Amino acid sequence: MLKLALLFLVISIIAGIFGFGGLSAATAGIAKILFFIAIVIFLIFLILGLMAGKAIF
Repeated sequence: MLKLALLFLVISIIAGIFGFGGLSAATAGIAKILFFIAIVIFLIFLILGLMAGKAIF
């Protein structure tokens, strides 16, 4: 997921350099959304991992 966010960020920067403002803004928005989704998934797995580590059998 972070690889896709980084890819869209690079596409956005390249499009901005060449003057494609609309495409640059769209890909930057997609990169931002993918980044925040990746952060949320990371936090969910972190919390689940911490809860599983404290389980008493």
